[in-house]
Amino acid sequence: MTVVEGTSVRETAVRTLRAARAATGQLVGGLGTAFQALGVLLLSAVAAVTAPAGVGLLLAPLVLRALHALARRERERLARRGVDIVPPDPPPVRLRSALADPTTRRELGWLVRHGTLGLLLGLLGLLLPLCAVRDGTFPLWWRLVPEDATTTSIGVGTAHTWLDAVAALLLGVGWAAILLGLGPGMARLQAAPARRLLAAGPDTDLSLRVAELTATRAAALDAHATELRRIERSLHDGAQNRLVSVTVLLGAARRMAARDPAGADELLERAQSAAEQALAELRSVARGILPPVLADRGLAGALSGLAADCGMPCRVEADVPERCAAAVEATAYFVVAEALTNVAKHSGAGRASVTVRARGGRLRLLVEDDGRGGADEDGGSGLTGIRRRVAALDGTLRLTSPPGGPTTLEVELPCGG
Repeated sequence: MTVVEGTSVRETAVRTLRAARAATGQLVGGLGTAFQALGVLLLSAVAAVTAPAGVGLLLAPLVLRALHALARRERERLARRGVDIVPPDPPPVRLRSALADPTTRRELGWLVRHGTLGLLLGLLGLLLPLCAVRDGTFPLWWRLVPEDATTTSIGVGTAHTWLDAVAALLLGVGWAAILLGLGPGMARLQAAPARRLLAAGPDTDLSLRVAELTATRAAALDAHATELRRIERSLHDGAQNRLVSVTVLLGAARRMAARDPAGADELLERAQSAAEQALAELRSVARGILPPVLADRGLAGALSGLAADCGMPCRVEADVPERCAAAVEATAYFVVAEALTNVAKHSGAGRASVTVRARGGRLRLLVEDDGRGGADEDGGSGLTGIRRRVAALDGTLRLTSPPGGPTTLEVELPCGG
């Protein structure tokens, strides 16, 4: 029991450190667009103030183009971080049209928030790690600084004794604790205005949704056709060939039974072996269509079985109070199976984890590993097939895999199918 608890604490600490590192990267990444947002915001203020003199009217097209370009850059930045934002129709760049355009008004609202609060959060994401390292290591080099140098990163105190240096160390621990505890929330807060204001609004042309549904239906049909080809290939190349071999061997054994009983027995043994292999392959194909373990043990039990068969230590945490639709559970099962196969083949990871939760009519899957990262959908790793399966149920998939790792695959599916 003690070993299990120690492992759980260690895994929790590792997840916390990874989340803080990812949050720091997102906050610092948002700092660049936040500075640009502040610049565009100041340019907008100059255009508004000088509009009566006519100068602002000349600046308006430049401001609008800069605003739309910056909003597009922020969508792309968040998409690289796994935050998919459906873009609206291209907004106008003429002043008269822009004043009545809801997309432009939403982008202006985002500009104000990101150029102020987003900038502040980005600065905190940059300064907190620096302050934590500076103050946390102060006892190692405090004797090398001038006597009147400030002890802490906030400009308070002067170190004269080891006790003063240790006080700075405690402050560094405090900075690190703030980053670990509040970093992910700060990153979400920084990205929240973009999620809400840079996405296509409810007044957007329904053709966007029609195009999305058309793509989803095409993905579903493509996934279905791919699955049928896989089943046909498995039956043709595997079980069918085995059964043909059984037929040939049985015919040869029947003809040899009278003149060479020993040879006939050998052929019958080979036929029996081929029949057993054919039966095993048929069972494998049947499990590939709809794993019976889902009906027997439910999604949580089925995923535990996948983790047990994984080629590395894999932890499963499941919180699914009620059964989901069969199609949803099957998709979740295949997503996790393919993801763990990718981890074992390509990531070089030493540990993986699977988390599944059902809340608010949505089933959320999270597959994480501590491998080398750099996962690419175009690299033939099966991620395209996973995305098609998820899209067939109108679900969402987000992949975060920076070079050096870790890799996080997050999938959300509607529980009702």
